[in-house]
Amino acid sequence: MRNVLPWREPAPAAGTMGEPLTRGRFGAYGGRYAPESLVEACRQVDEAFREAWADPGFRGALARLLAVHAGRPTPLTPARRLSEALGVELYLKREDLTHTGSHKINNVLGQALLATRMGRRRLIAETGAGQHGVATATAAALLGLEATVFMGERDIERQALNVFRMRMLGAEVVPVTTGSRTLKDATSEAMRHWVGATGDSHYCIGSVVGPDPYPWLVREFQRVIGDEARAQCAAELPAGVPDHVVACVGGGSNAAGTFAGFADTPARLVGVEAEGGAGAARGRLGVLHGSRSLFLQDDDGQIVEAHSVAAGLDYPGVGPEHAHLRDLGRARYVTVTDDEAIAAAVRLARTEGILPALESAHALAWVIRAAGDGELAAGSTVLMTLSGRGDKDVSTLKELL
Repeated sequence: MRNVLPWREPAPAAGTMGEPLTRGRFGAYGGRYAPESLVEACRQVDEAFREAWADPGFRGALARLLAVHAGRPTPLTPARRLSEALGVELYLKREDLTHTGSHKINNVLGQALLATRMGRRRLIAETGAGQHGVATATAAALLGLEATVFMGERDIERQALNVFRMRMLGAEVVPVTTGSRTLKDATSEAMRHWVGATGDSHYCIGSVVGPDPYPWLVREFQRVIGDEARAQCAAELPAGVPDHVVACVGGGSNAAGTFAGFADTPARLVGVEAEGGAGAARGRLGVLHGSRSLFLQDDDGQIVEAHSVAAGLDYPGVGPEHAHLRDLGRARYVTVTDDEAIAAAVRLARTEGILPALESAHALAWVIRAAGDGELAAGSTVLMTLSGRGDKDVSTLKELL
C-alpha cells in the first residue's frame, strides 16, 4: 500500500538540519546506543570531527580533494525531453558524474581525512550496492590507508562489478553470510569488527545512521550536494528555489545532504523509499545499529527484513534525522515499487541518455507518478538528486527486462 499522506505546509526555520541536540538527538531520535566498548571510540570520533570541522585547514584540504579528485562541483542538468513529457521542469543534480560514480565519495573523502588526522591507518566500512565500498577503497588507496569492507553475500552476487573494483583498489572484501545477507547484516558485522579494532581503525559508516556523531557527521560531509544545488538553482531557476526537492532514501545520506541545502526555503522536501524498505513511511520506533529511529518491525519488536531491487535501499530503517524531519512535517516520505523504479530507469536512459542507479530511479519513479496523477502541478520545478550511475545495475536490469 502506498504512502498517500497529504501534504503539510513546510515549516522552514533557522536551525532545521543544524547541529543535533545534546547526546546526538534529533527530536526523539538519534543518540548513542553503542556497546560499552565503542562508547569511547564514538566520543573520540565526535571530538575529532568537531575540531576538524572548525579548522579552515581541514575544510580547505577536503574542498581541494573534492575538486581535483572527486570532480566537484557536479552539474545541474535540465532533463528537457522528460520535462516536456511530464509537464514539469525537472533538473538533475548529477552525483553520478563524481569519481567512483556516486555521492558516496563526498562522505568517504571527509572521513578518510578525519581518520588520518586521528592517526588511524585502516578504514572499516559496510556496503550494500557497493558504491560506498568502492569509494572507501578509493579513498584508502589515495591516502595510503588499508580498507576492509563488509558486504552481504547476496549483494556480492548481484553487485559483482563493484566487488571486483574494490579488490582492484586493494580493499579486503569480507562476505557476510548471516541474516538476509544484505546491508543490515553487513553493518552489524562491521560494527562488531570495530569493537576489536578501535585502536588503529576508523569505522567509515556510509549513511546517516549509526551512533552519534555519525548521522550528523555524514550529513555534514554530504551537505556539499545541497549547498551546490542551492547556488545552481539560484542561478538557473527564475524563482531561485525549486518547488520540490526529491531524493531516494535508504539510510538517507544523499537525501540528507540535498535537503540540508534547502531546509530553510519553501521547497517541499520528498524522500523516496523502496516499497519493501520503507522505514520512514511505515517504520516504528526502535533501536538498531546504535541509534533510535524508525525501523520495520514485527509485533514482537523484531526487525523485519527489507527488500528492494536496489541493493542500496535494502535497509529496514531510516536515519534519525529523517525520522525527525518526517515528524516535523518538513519532509514527506513516499514509496515506489521495484517495477516502477525499473521502468523509470529505462525511461531516463531513453529520453535523456542517462542510465541511473536503481536507487536513484526510485526518486525518478515518484516524480513520474506524481506528475501523471496531478500531485505535481503543471509547470512545477523539481530538483532531483541523481545519486549514482547505473553501470553497477546492468546485470540486474539484463535479467529483469
